Amino acid sequence: MLGRLRGSVAPTAACQDAERRTRYEALFQQLDHNRDGVVDVGELQEGLRSLGIPLGREAEEKIFTTGDTNKDGKLDFEEFMKYLKDHEKKMKLAFKSLDKNNDGIIEASEIVQSLQILGLTISEQQAELILQSIDTDGTMTIDWNEWRDYFLLNPATDIEEIIRFWKRSTGIDIGDSLTIPDEFTEDEKKSGQWWRQLLAGGIAGAVSRTSTAPLDRLKVMMQVHGSKSGKMNIYGGFQQMVKEGGIRSLWRGNGTNVIKIAPETAIKFWVYEQYKKLLTEEGQKVGTFKRFVSGSLAGATAQTIIYPMEVVKTRLAIGKTRQYSGIFDCAKKILKHEGMGAFYKGYVPNLLGIIPYAGIDLAVYELLKAHWLDNYAKDSVNPGVMVLLGCGALSSTCGQLASYPLALVRTRMQAQAMIEGNKPMNMVGLFQQIISKEGIPGLYRGITPNFMKVLPAVGISYVAYEKMKQTLGVTQK
Repeated sequence: MLGRLRGSVAPTAACQDAERRTRYEALFQQLDHNRDGVVDVGELQEGLRSLGIPLGREAEEKIFTTGDTNKDGKLDFEEFMKYLKDHEKKMKLAFKSLDKNNDGIIEASEIVQSLQILGLTISEQQAELILQSIDTDGTMTIDWNEWRDYFLLNPATDIEEIIRFWKRSTGIDIGDSLTIPDEFTEDEKKSGQWWRQLLAGGIAGAVSRTSTAPLDRLKVMMQVHGSKSGKMNIYGGFQQMVKEGGIRSLWRGNGTNVIKIAPETAIKFWVYEQYKKLLTEEGQKVGTFKRFVSGSLAGATAQTIIYPMEVVKTRLAIGKTRQYSGIFDCAKKILKHEGMGAFYKGYVPNLLGIIPYAGIDLAVYELLKAHWLDNYAKDSVNPGVMVLLGCGALSSTCGQLASYPLALVRTRMQAQAMIEGNKPMNMVGLFQQIISKEGIPGLYRGITPNFMKVLPAVGISYVAYEKMKQTLGVTQK
């Protein structure tokens, strides 16, 4: 990438320093377009684009703010050189950690090995694609000069960044709560970035769920009442809700859905970390399977604790106007008339739904990731925002499809006490009744509005997440 800036490497430290300074001067001159001896952020961005190194706004600003030690809004040559020297030291350490046999070059097998240690399994072919994006002399290996030149003006300093390209955004919220929790690096935990990201994700989830709440309530109505009236469709369902309670009734139950984000996210994150520690030996990286098991157990634990709120949300969603004055009134009436056990109706199918959802969600995401790396990773292993959002939405949709019959039975069990003449039934009995009366399609009632909300939910939550990250000062590593 910056190969033309290399000079000859002399054996002495003095010659190495002189060679390095020459490279830095040549690069600084290319960035300093107006030749005033300083580089502002606009010149840095324009210069990187002309060198064929478009890093993105956040990464470019990170270079600038880190290098600008006197905070005057400009980089002089001494600041620029100090930043690059410090950055080279980090890159040297990263290079040595990848060069397993200490022969001075990185091969495909070493990339495969390093990624396995970090919990990501890739094929030799995929590793070669990563090599190709850095290798400049066609040897299919990476020496120190190639590694240094590739990352010289990139805040990324190690191979973990490749995994982080595929880190699923905390801000993608499609209204479910069964996805495996996010991963955070030690740096993010120490710097406090983790809680800012979780808070940004929680607020984005609240905005997304509120925006798609009418579709979510329609889904619940079709799940519960669809068997009575097989003619209930999307238009008829909305018409019925508006006629019964006005436009505001479309958001009935949304308050509970939003409020439960905070405790559920906090519980899931903390418990996930504990399960990972239990399942792995000290110093080991968490592999995909153990991450899946830890995530599923964390989801089950969080769901067990906040499940009463799920029941309250369903009761509010299918309730009639003025039947409940709010969340606490609904909970009080359930407790008074049905007892404590009512808060865990439908708990078993809900728990069983976590495994197919989380498993298929993760498997499809890994499959899509592998397909992209095999077929489209020509010059970079970074898939970009749109690919990540598309993969996340598609894998979550597949997870929903697999677990939907269990979700439908859960909702009906939660709502049984509110349907006149409905005899309480267990999970198996409800499955048998639905299949005998409505057939297999009966298990998928309400799935259309459920799918309709996926794309807007992903888009809205992503935009809200990015805005909240800016507000909360979340940096892009």
